[in-house]
Amino acid sequence: MIILHEYPIVMVEHHGFRELCNTLQPLFKTVSRHTITKEIFKIYETEKTKTMDLLAKNQSRIAITTDMWTASNQKRGFMVVTTHFIDDSLNLQSRVVRFICVPCPHTSEALSNALMECLLDWNIDRKLSTLTVVFHVRCSAHILNLIVNDGLDVISAGIKKVRDGVAYWTTTPKREKKFIDVARQLNIESTKKLVLDCKTRWDSTYLMLHTALIYKDVFAHLKKNRDETQYKCLPS
Repeated sequence: MIILHEYPIVMVEHHGFRELCNTLQPLFKTVSRHTITKEIFKIYETEKTKTMDLLAKNQSRIAITTDMWTASNQKRGFMVVTTHFIDDSLNLQSRVVRFICVPCPHTSEALSNALMECLLDWNIDRKLSTLTVVFHVRCSAHILNLIVNDGLDVISAGIKKVRDGVAYWTTTPKREKKFIDVARQLNIESTKKLVLDCKTRWDSTYLMLHTALIYKDVFAHLKKNRDETQYKCLPS
């Protein structure tokens, strides 16, 4: 049920869920989220073995499609790899073989390395027919992207200062807490958190700049603090 409906694993420890299980079967002993996590990994390994056997026995070539998403905090990206092939009954089969976490920046080298590692892991690197990368960017959007990036190049020095400042104050929970405490002292009541951008996504850079602007007085105040000797990048 957790896998099928994507419920949170911790639900097995919720009081309501345990009451339901006890009502349905009083002799049933509920388990912890750690036990459920182990069971899910066992199921994954079983299904992976089945799929690897299916791909190994398949005589046809295998087509690969990939797509990419970036997490809302812009610090991590996720690439999905899907296989497509014709089985012995001439039916089209599709299997998701990997959902890969790709750290920023999402360069072509980082993406190709992640993809190649997946293909080698599944032993399908020599059975490929085609590789298709799914893009959702149309021509006009691509032109807009180029325009924005050209504009960002003009202020790249300022962006770097902001990026370095945000990176410094989001590196550890202790620094984040100190930043929030100073913001409260300066009566800045915004609930928005500092966001470090992904260099390859200008929309994340905009979000970083927009949020940093709210806290510009905090950056200046902390720069004057003699205790922060390592903090040398004051956004301007």
